[in-house]
Amino acid sequence: MLYFRIMSRLLAIDYGQKRVGIAVTDNEQIIASGLTTVHSKDVLFFLENYLKSEEVECFVIGEAKNLDNSPSESARFIEPFVKKLSKTFPEIKIVRVDERFSSKIAFQTMIDAGLKKKTRRDKALVDKVSATIILQSYLESRA
Repeated sequence: MLYFRIMSRLLAIDYGQKRVGIAVTDNEQIIASGLTTVHSKDVLFFLENYLKSEEVECFVIGEAKNLDNSPSESARFIEPFVKKLSKTFPEIKIVRVDERFSSKIAFQTMIDAGLKKKTRRDKALVDKVSATIILQSYLESRA
């Protein structure tokens, strides 16, 4: 007899002062895909609405570090968000992933995909691709 285990999604967040890139996996947690970019002040509202229709097992959040492994300048904005997120959704696990080169990798990925220069200047797209890269790196680390 076959049993099917319904899994829930993983959701990655690339948190920035202005914009937040969001990526999700499929229900089987195999493929990471960019979902959207929202204004940072709207991210919790967005997540509340998203969670009404989708089950999320874990939030994967980029951890901003310098090359020497110390927290980067942007960590001071990310850490309060992570605390607020854990209080708002205490039932959802939070995992942190090194995001040191995610924006550079995202930009290079867009070049490799043949996107025109005008499209590559879309910072919202860069944030969404960065969230996807953060999520994909987490998936690979679990394998």
